[in-house]
Amino acid sequence: MAGGDAPGRRALGALRSDDADLRSWARLAPLGLVLLGAGACVTGDAAVRRGAGGDALPWVLGGVVGLCLQGAGLSVFGEAVKRRALHDVRASGGARP
Repeated sequence: MAGGDAPGRRALGALRSDDADLRSWARLAPLGLVLLGAGACVTGDAAVRRGAGGDALPWVLGGVVGLCLQGAGLSVFGEAVKRRALHDVRASGGARP
């Protein structure tokens, strides 16, 4: 494969375009995945604290924060998927919904 045809080079070239949907997707998708992962870690930590016994307040608050992070991650990632779909529809010549 020639150096100019590498998929990574095409992706970087596409991100330099004026397409706001593609730039938003490139920013939102990793952020959503990070939030999902952080929420899973915090929720898992709360579950371990619950199993260890002790006061309920720390693990309840940890669980609530973890679930909020997971919900935020799903929302951000969903917005990223929507932005990418809008970009792909426009790139394929279809009308923007």
